Amino acid sequence: MINLCSRISLFLLGLLLLTPTFASSTEASPIYIGLDADMSSGAALSGLSIQRGALIAIDEINAAGGVLGRPLELVTRDHRGNPARGKDNIIELAEITDLVAIIGGLHTPVAMAELEIIHEKKVVYLGAWAAGTPVVRNKYDPNYVFRVSVRDEFAAEFLLKQAQLDKHLSPCLLLENTGWGRSNKKGFDQAAKKLALKIGDTQWFNWGVKTFSTPFQQFMEKNCDVILLVANANEGAAVVKSMLALPLKQRLPIISHWGITGGDFVALVGQEFPDLELSFLQTYSFFKPTEEKVVAKFTEKYFQKFSTANKIEDIVAPVGSAHAYDIVHLLSRAIKQAGVTERSDIRTALENLDRYDGLIRKYDPPFTKNRHDALDIADFTLARFNDAGAIVPVESDE
Repeated sequence: MINLCSRISLFLLGLLLLTPTFASSTEASPIYIGLDADMSSGAALSGLSIQRGALIAIDEINAAGGVLGRPLELVTRDHRGNPARGKDNIIELAEITDLVAIIGGLHTPVAMAELEIIHEKKVVYLGAWAAGTPVVRNKYDPNYVFRVSVRDEFAAEFLLKQAQLDKHLSPCLLLENTGWGRSNKKGFDQAAKKLALKIGDTQWFNWGVKTFSTPFQQFMEKNCDVILLVANANEGAAVVKSMLALPLKQRLPIISHWGITGGDFVALVGQEFPDLELSFLQTYSFFKPTEEKVVAKFTEKYFQKFSTANKIEDIVAPVGSAHAYDIVHLLSRAIKQAGVTERSDIRTALENLDRYDGLIRKYDPPFTKNRHDALDIADFTLARFNDAGAIVPVESDE
């Protein structure tokens, strides 16, 4: 397992970065980018990961002269997974002069609560993690939300297809009782119809629950042969510990959404689980890069900037860093294309960007007027935790 002290050190380092950060020596007034994420609660690793990816991109852009002759600077606020705090953060960040956009972190319920203020303030919101479909497919026109991350309706189809590929005939759903869980339920129902697959049972749980013996009993009675899980790290760890408490023959395989990777899941489980079939969705792996030159540049700078990391296994919650890195580069291109720091002009520019070869994929184009999600189901892969606790790809048998 990855040493817990090292993880604590990573977290403390992230807290030190909560103040504005700028790596260039230029004296021009900065252009600000906000970060509104969980930096200290159950999904703190996701916030730290997003922050790190954004900082690496900012360093690169500033080293090349900045944007419009001005440096970029990151201002981080901690919403702690609390929607009310997230709304306060958006209000505070939106009032900063020359702040052009806010990067959002994990927790769909927080992002959903912030939508009204985002559009009231007309501030560009760049989703780097929260996957709820209605975060982007919202009621606002013009829509100020763009995302480089998962969209739940795509995730549901991907997870159900994986269950089919693994020869599971009776998948059951275990979903957190939040806007994120409900978004996924709608996606699973739509995907099940498309795939002509019957979902055996659905069980819901609230944040903070510690044991799952009751839903597991329901699944056994319904003859479920796989659990499709939508949970964050704390509750996901409780699911795994409850499953490990069952006799070996009663344990069901689990295919999870990626929320479990946003916190220190392995440390939360607190035991080895090699005999449990657990896999989960990811959008990117540094072990299987799509662009060798881009990832080599990124990892070199990651290891230089964050002294606790010296190998790929040390990149915490890796998708967060990959998403944020690409998001900041896309934003910088939109600012250049707009030629001004007016948020409405940058929003329009984001809808009209040309091709960009990023870390995760070739975006051609990243967004359009009618598509504010940059990734789709073709970008999704399955991963697992290896014996050291690192996230590694699940090798396909195809």
